[in-house]
Amino acid sequence: MREENEMINLFKNIVMNDDTIRLSVLEGSRTNKNIPKDDFQDYDISFFVTNMESYKKDDLWLDIFGDLVFMQKPEDMELFPSELGNWFSYIMYFNDGIKVDLTLIPLNELDDYLSNSDGLVEILIDKDNRINKRIVPSDEKYWIEKPSGQEFDDCCNEFWSVSSYVAKGLLRKEFFFALDHFNQILRPELLRMMSWEVGIREGFNFSVGKNYKFIDNYLPKAELEKLIDTYSQSGYIESWESFELCRELFRAYSKKVASSLGYRYPEYDEKMTNFIQNNYTN
Repeated sequence: MREENEMINLFKNIVMNDDTIRLSVLEGSRTNKNIPKDDFQDYDISFFVTNMESYKKDDLWLDIFGDLVFMQKPEDMELFPSELGNWFSYIMYFNDGIKVDLTLIPLNELDDYLSNSDGLVEILIDKDNRINKRIVPSDEKYWIEKPSGQEFDDCCNEFWSVSSYVAKGLLRKEFFFALDHFNQILRPELLRMMSWEVGIREGFNFSVGKNYKFIDNYLPKAELEKLIDTYSQSGYIESWESFELCRELFRAYSKKVASSLGYRYPEYDEKMTNFIQNNYTN
């Protein structure tokens, strides 16, 4: 596998040898000093170009990046409509294990890019000195945020509302319906609530990572094991046990958050719990 300095030098050389590319940036986790480095982090790269169409004629110019195994061009796909406007992206996997997410951006959209950046940006090459102030990569936009009273109640309300869908789905043996609501809505709200409790304990000045991937570093071992157990869904019995465990954890963490922030704990927890017990259990 190529080393990081080798890849960065490759990107810089590509830019310097192509007059159409005027500026390039590195983005994402490789710019984030708060994330442990490893060889498998993606290289998120953007090139700001003066002529987009010249690159879209064919893909031969991408050979310079390495021995390509697989590529996806999201803006060329029909099933998944583009969300990048005039931008064009390439998701590339190479034979040595390297993954590069390359985005081509019209040079005249540089100001919009900088205005809407998530903060994790490092300038690699700026041929025309278009960026006149120093940019320091920061993950501040991803820090845990202290919830307002309304946000706290919204989280609780969504959790207990959707819990009825999960219970009814399991009762009906509508396995995929139940697990879709469980995995797509219920557990994300649990993780949101748990992250708020982590923020209360540790401070609202850091991120637990994309998809909460670092939250395990801040949970007591016993509670982490319970959280992991909510993913046991190999059958109806296991899924119901995971569902009950998910509700138990949510209740415990939401009570901690409510107590710490002085928010009213919702009475509909008990009402919905009784509703599910009385109507959706065998």
